[in-house]
Amino acid sequence: MPGFDSYANYDAMGLAELVRRKEVSPLDLVEAAFSAIEALNPDLNAVTLVLEDQARTAAQGVPPDGPYCGVPFLIKDLVVSYAGVPTSCGSRFFDGWTRDFDSEILRRWKRAGLIVIGKTNTPELGSSGSTEPVANGATHNPWSLNHTPGGSSGGSAAAVAAGIVPMAHANDAGGSIRGPASCCGLVGLKPTRGRNPLGPDAAEYWNGLVVEHVVTRSIRDCAALLDCTAGPDVGDPHQAPLPARPFLTEVGAGVEPLRIGVALTGTRSARFSPEAAAAVEKTAKQLESLGHRVEVAEPDYHVEALGEAFMTIFAAATAHAIEDYAQATGQVPSTNNLERNNLWLLERGRALSAIDLERALSGLNIVTRNFARFFVDYDVWLTPTMATPPPPLGHLYADVDDVDLFFERLWTFNPLNSIYNVSGQPAISLPLHISEDGLPIGVMLGARFGEESLLIRLSAQLEAAMPWAGQHPPNGLWGRNA
Repeated sequence: MPGFDSYANYDAMGLAELVRRKEVSPLDLVEAAFSAIEALNPDLNAVTLVLEDQARTAAQGVPPDGPYCGVPFLIKDLVVSYAGVPTSCGSRFFDGWTRDFDSEILRRWKRAGLIVIGKTNTPELGSSGSTEPVANGATHNPWSLNHTPGGSSGGSAAAVAAGIVPMAHANDAGGSIRGPASCCGLVGLKPTRGRNPLGPDAAEYWNGLVVEHVVTRSIRDCAALLDCTAGPDVGDPHQAPLPARPFLTEVGAGVEPLRIGVALTGTRSARFSPEAAAAVEKTAKQLESLGHRVEVAEPDYHVEALGEAFMTIFAAATAHAIEDYAQATGQVPSTNNLERNNLWLLERGRALSAIDLERALSGLNIVTRNFARFFVDYDVWLTPTMATPPPPLGHLYADVDDVDLFFERLWTFNPLNSIYNVSGQPAISLPLHISEDGLPIGVMLGARFGEESLLIRLSAQLEAAMPWAGQHPPNGLWGRNA
């Protein structure tokens, strides 16, 4: 790329250090990122909106003391507001929806020195585990262009995995950070509820299930950016417990012997593919060699009650968003502007009563308390992030007549993520395995409420013992430079 051929070899902290040493300028990095989009996006379809003028202007005035001074960054086109820039939610129905303010988390990203260069693809309204919206077309996994990058943060994950940016925005209501991280060979931390702000857009989304963060290639980027964004905004209804020290200091810190429960072949509610099980077994053996006590164990919670209540909240939140925007714009929801899975959720949401929603929330309280009891005896639960490697594109295509089959496939692929959204606990996906077919398979570590510090410390220990920095997809900048 012009003037900076090694751009993709650095994580975000590495790029920022080059800027601080004046070896490159913020504008150099922005131009390198635009060159990467030009080279890769025709194959990937990860970036749906490029903000060239805004990014070049921002590169001239980056906060000089920001820890990520001058680093290019992409925002997922869902939830977070960027003043004057559309948030189309991967949808024809919401196309062009624009707000006149920045979300608080975006303000914090900007203060950290990040330069927003564009927006990434997402399934419509984030309601699929694969990024294949009718509005924008499918995003392709850089490890295999015929396979899904996951969802709903699939555009962000594909862009980071391919080397377009070193990290990108992602959010998670039922696995939408961790699933794409698993599919694309990245680090994906779902923080504790209340760790990062959601305002001023909303007090909470999906009755507290939604959280904001990023997908990254390194643990230190995951930790350092959390230091930049963590903490409540004025009026926030949830606040996570304050960490004892900055999250970045946990990277490389000593790890006390932990008691780790592991699901080796499956759980009462989920079957793992042989390769997903192999990824967990390999990680469990590594953890034992590092001095941790590892034993087969799983939480005891009512899986069916979780699924029913989760789908009630899913439908209610989706219907609310569609109905409000329909009222504001005069549009009529139909197959001409919404995908069939979302029309199904709309109709189910319309049929719900306030009592139905309260009953679902009461049920989740019981599920959450039973799940949390597991972490009285265990520090960490180790599982696959997803039950199988990334499926081919089309397997989770959402605009289909047989919506029941779509959701059956979704929850078979993604059986273990949503419990952490319900409980509010943190969980992280790590890129610790590659399938025989060359596809990434993530493993997930979950911990007690508020214990991101422990997850970061343990993840950094695994990153040192099972390094993944040299694992690059063939359809990324590394493949182009080979």
